[in-house]
Amino acid sequence: MQEASFNGILKTIFYFVAFYYVFKFLARLFLPMLVKKVVEKAGENFQQQSQYQSGSFNQSDNLNKEPIISDTAKSAKPHETKKVGEYVDYEEIE
Repeated sequence: MQEASFNGILKTIFYFVAFYYVFKFLARLFLPMLVKKVVEKAGENFQQQSQYQSGSFNQSDNLNKEPIISDTAKSAKPHETKKVGEYVDYEEIE
């Protein structure tokens, strides 16, 4: 069975600390660029969705689709509310 030497423990601690500082340094360099690209991509997706919703998309794509029919019978029914206990009105006594 091998035992950990004092030099081995110091090397391990040194490697952990060195890795931490190298990772921190590289994150400061590359993280802003990565975040900028993600924000730009999200902006492009947002613009595409807003153009699609505003109606500036190609109308020929919409002609080939069948119309959407919604069932209004279900929506005409009122929603039932659950009764939980009874309401008690309190009055202040002076």
